[in-house]
Amino acid sequence: MNKKIQLQELGHKDYKETWDYQESLFKGIVDTKIQNRREETDLPTDNFFLFVEHPHVYTLGKSGDMSNLLLNEEQLTQKGATFYKINRGGDITYHGPGQIVGYPILDLENFFTDIHKYLRLLEEMVILTMAEYGLKCERSPGETGVWLDVGTPFARKICAMGVKASRWVTMHGFALNVNADLGYFDNIIPCGIRGKAVTSLNVELGRKEVPMEEVKEKLLKHFISLFEAELIQQKTEA
Repeated sequence: MNKKIQLQELGHKDYKETWDYQESLFKGIVDTKIQNRREETDLPTDNFFLFVEHPHVYTLGKSGDMSNLLLNEEQLTQKGATFYKINRGGDITYHGPGQIVGYPILDLENFFTDIHKYLRLLEEMVILTMAEYGLKCERSPGETGVWLDVGTPFARKICAMGVKASRWVTMHGFALNVNADLGYFDNIIPCGIRGKAVTSLNVELGRKEVPMEEVKEKLLKHFISLFEAELIQQKTEA
C-alpha cells in the first residue's frame, strides 16, 4: 500500500495537453494493477497530485447537457476560449486564469475503496482551507462542490468538482476560484444548476488578489491530513 503522492506543479498549461498527460499517468497506474493481477505480483502503484492553471476553457462532463453552453463556436473564439466534451462526471464548468485546478490521480486501493468518501474528502479539504480565510463554506445536498450560504437566495459556489474513476484509479478533480474572472461563468449554466451564483475567494474577502501559492499550501496541508498521505514534491512540467 503506497500512500506517497507525487506533487507536480504544471504552471499555466493548455487543457487538452493536461488532459492527455492525466490520461498517461492514469493508464500507467491501471496497467500496473492489471499486471499485478495477471502475474500475481505486488508492484506498488503510483499516486499523483497535479496543480495547474488553464487558459479560458469550458468542459462538459459525459452526462452533461450541451444546452448549458450559451456560446456558439464563433463566440467562443471571440472570448478567447476553447471547449471540450470530456470523460468526467458532472455537467459544464469553466476553467481559467486565477483558478486553482487540482487533479489527484490516485489508486484509491492505497487509501480506501469508496468514491463517495473520496469526493467528500476533496470537499472537506476546500471547506477547511476556506475556513482559514474566515469563510463558512459547506456542501449543498445533491450538488457536488463547495458552497456559501447554502439554503438561502444567496447560495453561491466557490469550488466545482468532477471526477472519473476506473479500477479505483481517479482522474480529473476540483477547480477552486481564487482570483477568477467571474464574467466567464455568465456564458454557461454552471454545472447545469440554474439560479445559483458563482463566486471567488478574492471577491468574498474584498481583496483585489489572494496569493495563489498560499492557497495551494493550505489545500495540500489539509489534503495530506485527510488522506493520511505523504507528499513528494516534484517541480516539473508535463
